[in-house]
Amino acid sequence: MRHLFVLWLIATAVYDWRQRRVPNALVIAGALAALAALGLQATPLHIGWADALSACAATFVFLLLFYAAGLMGAADVKFAAALALWLGLEGMLWTWIGASLLAAVHSIGLMQMRRWTGAVRQRRREVPYAAHLATAALAWMAWASAAR
Repeated sequence: MRHLFVLWLIATAVYDWRQRRVPNALVIAGALAALAALGLQATPLHIGWADALSACAATFVFLLLFYAAGLMGAADVKFAAALALWLGLEGMLWTWIGASLLAAVHSIGLMQMRRWTGAVRQRRREVPYAAHLATAALAWMAWASAAR
């Protein structure tokens, strides 16, 4: 299941980087795969149902506030909730922190580039947050696996 999880993260990151969106089919596929891994007790980070479901609910509710404030897209919220099924509470917390740092650096870089070139903002959603979440999740999984 580890390979399936990694492939899902890579597919999401590539799609979000290129299109600045994440299709619902990709989110649903990842969530269903996570539920299957939980049912088979084959999650890459060996988390259980309680941890996965509480992480999913907490992530969805918390990030829904960012969506309501117009700071995050709906697909990012749904992707994060599906991702939480794979990572559990601790993994999702560190992934969210890492992704937020990556997104901050990305945003600052975009602002500086516009300042230097005089370019105007091209699109409403310039920062691919789901891609940053996927990247941070890969880093968390590598770190957590090495720590075992």
